[in-house]
Amino acid sequence: MPPQLSAVGLSAAVALLTGLLGVAVVVALARRSLGAAAVAAPVVVVLAVAAGVYASSRAMFLRTEDSTTVLLVLLAAVPVAAALGGLVARRVIAADRLATAERMQREHDARSESDRRELVAWVSHDLRTPLAGIRAISEAVEDGVATDVPAAMRMVRDSVVRMGDLVDSLLALSRLQADGSATQVAEVDLGDLVSDTVASLSPLAQERGIRLTGSAAPGVRATVAAGDVQRAVANLVVNGIRHTPAHGEVVTTVAATASDGVLVTVEDQCGGIPADVLGRVFETGFRGSEARTPGDGGGSGLGLAIVAGVARAHGGTATVVNTPGGCRFSLLLPGVAAQQDVP
Repeated sequence: MPPQLSAVGLSAAVALLTGLLGVAVVVALARRSLGAAAVAAPVVVVLAVAAGVYASSRAMFLRTEDSTTVLLVLLAAVPVAAALGGLVARRVIAADRLATAERMQREHDARSESDRRELVAWVSHDLRTPLAGIRAISEAVEDGVATDVPAAMRMVRDSVVRMGDLVDSLLALSRLQADGSATQVAEVDLGDLVSDTVASLSPLAQERGIRLTGSAAPGVRATVAAGDVQRAVANLVVNGIRHTPAHGEVVTTVAATASDGVLVTVEDQCGGIPADVLGRVFETGFRGSEARTPGDGGGSGLGLAIVAGVARAHGGTATVVNTPGGCRFSLLLPGVAAQQDVP
C-alpha cells in the first residue's frame, strides 16, 4: 500500500476515534447543560481533525518540529470554534427557553380554561340549591301552606347568606387570579389580626362543639393586604372547624420566620387527607374525597383556593401536611418586612 494511503487511513482512524470520544463527552454534557454541549461540539470537530492530521504527519515521518507546528496551527482554531459554539449555544438556549415558555403558557391556558368551566359548573350547582329552596319557601308562604312563617323566613335568610358568601368568595378569587397582587397594603400586627379573626369564628366553633386555641408571638408586624390575609386565615380556620369532629380542637399559631416573614399555621383534627389528593386541596372548586366532602353548610370549594391566591399575591406559599390525627395548613408570607418586638 502506498505510504500516502497508509497515512490517510491512519489519519481517518485517529480522527474517528477522537471524534467518537468527543461525541461521548458532548452527549454527557448535553444531559447537564445544553449550552456547554453546543460549545463543545465544534471544538470536538477541530480536535478530531488536529489529531488525525498530527497522526498522519507522524506516519509520513515528518520531523517532530514540523508535526508540532502543524498541530499548533490546527489547535489555534479551537478558540474560534469555541466562540462559534458559544454563539450557537446562545441561540439554541434562547430557542429552547422560548419553546418551553410557549408550551408552559399553552398548558397554563388549557388548565385555566378547564378550571373556569369547572368553576362555572360548581358555582351554578351551589347557587341552584339555595335558589330552589327560596323559591319553594316563597311559594309555600304565598299559597298560605307554610305553618311557621318566621321559620320559613329564617330559612330564606340563611339561603341568602349562603349565596352571598359564595358570591363574595367568587369575587375575591377572581380578583386575586386576575390581578396577581395584593391590594391596600399596610403595616399591621399579624398577631392581633389573626386573633381577631379566630375570635370572630368562636360562635361557629361553639355551635359545632369545637375548641379554638392557639398562640401568637408578640409584636409580629408585617406589610400586607390586611383584608385578604384576614379572609385567608378565616378560610383556613373555618375549613378546620368543618372537618374536625365534635369536641375536637383547631389550633392557630402566628410566628416570625428567620427570613423576616410570617408563618400562620392552622392545625385541625380532620383525621388526615388521603395522599392521592393532598396536592390538590388548593385547587379551585376541589372538595376532596368523600370523607372530606362537606354536607349541609359545607364549603364551596373556593376557600382554600383563595388562601393560595392570597399567598401568591404576597409572594408567599400555602401548604398542607398530614399530622397525627389531622393536618396542618401553613400560610407563609415571606419578604414582607416582618418585625418582632423585643421584650
